[in-house]
Amino acid sequence: MRLIYGIFLFILGACFGSFLCCQARRQHLKETKSKKLGNRSVCLHCNKQLKWYDNLPIISWLLLRGKCRYCQRKIGVAEFVSEVCTALAFVLTGINFDIFNPDPLSWIILIITFVFVTILCFLAIYDGLYGELPSIVLISAIILSVIILVFNEVNYLALHPFSLDLVWKPVLSAFILGGLYLILYVVSKGRWVGDGDWILGLSIAMAIHEPLLALFVLFVANLAACLVMAPFIKKGHSKKIYLGPFLVGAYILVSSCSGFLLSLI
Repeated sequence: MRLIYGIFLFILGACFGSFLCCQARRQHLKETKSKKLGNRSVCLHCNKQLKWYDNLPIISWLLLRGKCRYCQRKIGVAEFVSEVCTALAFVLTGINFDIFNPDPLSWIILIITFVFVTILCFLAIYDGLYGELPSIVLISAIILSVIILVFNEVNYLALHPFSLDLVWKPVLSAFILGGLYLILYVVSKGRWVGDGDWILGLSIAMAIHEPLLALFVLFVANLAACLVMAPFIKKGHSKKIYLGPFLVGAYILVSSCSGFLLSLI
């Protein structure tokens, strides 16, 4: 049953990844007013409307070898990466949840978390493609992260007495992921991190609400960014890197193994 559940999450995530990448491109084209938008998916090179069988997440890209069926020009690898990564994000988010859990509050938290992860994936895709984090989507992420925090604390209080940990842990997490990036943004005047990175970090901190986990997210995100940058630095190239995808990926990875990480202390 768990295997079927994991496969379902992977397929669902791949479908959402395809949709989110498409919407990211549409949103950018709408904002830049560089091209008229249609209601159906088209090739960005030849503007040929794509058939349904050319829009199957992951499968179509592999069968077509990353090329348009009509003009044979390369389809951006971003679509394939978005589908695979969002599929993995859905699996990692839901695989540890007991689907036979009858607790309604746990199900509510899971559903809201999936919505939050979907928004984060959109931000990661958009930032990876265009180096921007749309303000309205960031605000949505903040709102959802606060809702997740509140529901988790209510769930905790249903089983335990009130503790000051419920107050200081989210605050410290917010400083670790949001505050540090805000300081870097102010000090560097936007040269080191973007103005949306600290807001994204803040939303992740609220959702994860554990200082140790926030530290792990900070470490993993920056380590991954440094590893990606290393080849360019070695060759003497100057390349700007966007932290959004790394922050989101680190959050997904850390939150999926949060039980193990917290058991280390």
